[in-house]
Amino acid sequence: MSDITIGVDLGGTRIKAVAINECGNILYQKFLDTNDGDDMIWKQAVSSVVLEIKDKIENAGSVIGISAPGLPNDSNSAIAYMPGRMKGLENFIWTDFLEAKTFVLNDAIAAMMGEARAGAAKNKKNVVMLTLGTGVGGAILIDGKPYQGAFNKAGHIGHMVVDSDGDIDITGMPGSLEDAIGNCSIAKRTSGKFSSTHQLLEAFRNGDSFAAEVWFTSVKKLAISLASLTNILSPEMIILGGGITEAGNDLFDPLEKYIADYEWRTGGNRVEIVKARYGELSGAVGVACYAKEAGNRSF
Repeated sequence: MSDITIGVDLGGTRIKAVAINECGNILYQKFLDTNDGDDMIWKQAVSSVVLEIKDKIENAGSVIGISAPGLPNDSNSAIAYMPGRMKGLENFIWTDFLEAKTFVLNDAIAAMMGEARAGAAKNKKNVVMLTLGTGVGGAILIDGKPYQGAFNKAGHIGHMVVDSDGDIDITGMPGSLEDAIGNCSIAKRTSGKFSSTHQLLEAFRNGDSFAAEVWFTSVKKLAISLASLTNILSPEMIILGGGITEAGNDLFDPLEKYIADYEWRTGGNRVEIVKARYGELSGAVGVACYAKEAGNRSF
């Protein structure tokens, strides 16, 4: 089997694809729009980017990893359950479609694997990761191992409640963190004024007071969620990844101020909040690492 593995992170907004070597170094990367409204468009986009990488990088693609939202099946050949989004994803067998051995992993677990193997969480034992993008994913590392819990459901941090009077999300939870900061709800949160977090942030940076109010409310709810997680899991580090973290200081500066108000810092101890080393490529890198390891076990 080749030492060069392809990883594709399939999100509701963008497709991120990489080729990595055995050391986790990125040899090639590509971004594409997902076009969530038509599953054959985004499935074909995944196929096209895999073929492009194979053409550019010699010996790449004997094993492929697909990172996607939802819960994978027991054989990690498909996403078995993804309610409410990305119609056509559930039970779609990627190995048949891509004509190469393909392993499928939840997107947040994939991102955590990338950071745990070679990124911000390297040599850490107890870590929580959130991916902030179209939705909000999550993953938990306990004693150096990913924790998935019963039914592979652990880590769905985006569905924790931050507003008991809020709208019901796709899992039936009211006022979830995902609805508070995920790109999926930006039109609703802004009464249709903005269609993406990128637009919201542009307006905020240009002095729009309404955009500032919406943004700071979202970041405050994120801080409350992170402080709650420190009480429940007591991690040494919280990693934030996904496209929304590209906001940089506009996210991390107010987040630090808010979490200082809410975190229970016994003995002066505080959780370290960092940006994912691989940024929004964490999921693609992580699933490539997972596919490499799973491929070695199956050959």
